[in-house]
Amino acid sequence: MNKADIIFKQQIEDVLNNGTWDENPRPRYESDGEIAYTKFISQVYEDYHLDKGEFPITTLRPIGWKSAIKELLWIYSDQTNELSVLKDKYNIHWWDSWQVEGTGNIGQRYGATVKRYDLINKLIKGLKENPFGRRHLLNLWQEQDFSETDGLLPCAMLSSYTVRKVGDDYYLDATLFQRSSDYLVAGHINMVQYVALQMMLAHECGMKVGKFVRFTQNIHIYDRHYEQAHELLSRPVTTKQPRLILNAEGKSFYDINIDDFEMIDYEPTRPQLKFDLGI
Repeated sequence: MNKADIIFKQQIEDVLNNGTWDENPRPRYESDGEIAYTKFISQVYEDYHLDKGEFPITTLRPIGWKSAIKELLWIYSDQTNELSVLKDKYNIHWWDSWQVEGTGNIGQRYGATVKRYDLINKLIKGLKENPFGRRHLLNLWQEQDFSETDGLLPCAMLSSYTVRKVGDDYYLDATLFQRSSDYLVAGHINMVQYVALQMMLAHECGMKVGKFVRFTQNIHIYDRHYEQAHELLSRPVTTKQPRLILNAEGKSFYDINIDDFEMIDYEPTRPQLKFDLGI
């Protein structure tokens, strides 16, 4: 059974049955500007043993995993906040709604933060020179950046990495910390992204991928997504276990592109679901 499907259903049921309604929320629906209320649960933990074939992608609906990884490359390889790069290079437009007016970008956020603090190069240097160190972090939550420009604050805001040695092999474990997750829409997009990043880092450092964990402080479902939530609960869990593979022999971190990734045994249930987004 696909572990991600089982966890997905458990969390949906938990939100619907035990969640708390928010009050005075910031987001509004993109379609009509009405207030977008959510029901949420807090402090949610998920873990996947990548080295044992587990992978955090649901098959209960199609997940655009290639677009997810392209966005990740925009942030951590291109290291830019410019929407023109995201659209012209990757044909991704979902960040347009969060453009800071008159700038063509999303503010001093994400890729711009990675570049300003040289986060990737520092992380790779630390993993190579002191693999058993306990300070291997990528921190996108930078108050100085927030004070300088408007822009959506990072949801997937911090990732932490640990190296283990098993026999002669070194394994890279990763933990993603999210302050917030629009669970039905983007929950698995974020996890696919950070597993891909974990794979890229492990490849650069000559390691294998180990365990992936995500902590989410607030998992929520919008009030206009209840029909979709019940539809997802009605869909069967697959017996297949999808896997993401990185084929990048001879390539450095910054040379890896979307064509180097391959998804195996991914057969999601259709039709795709549509969501009125809270912006």
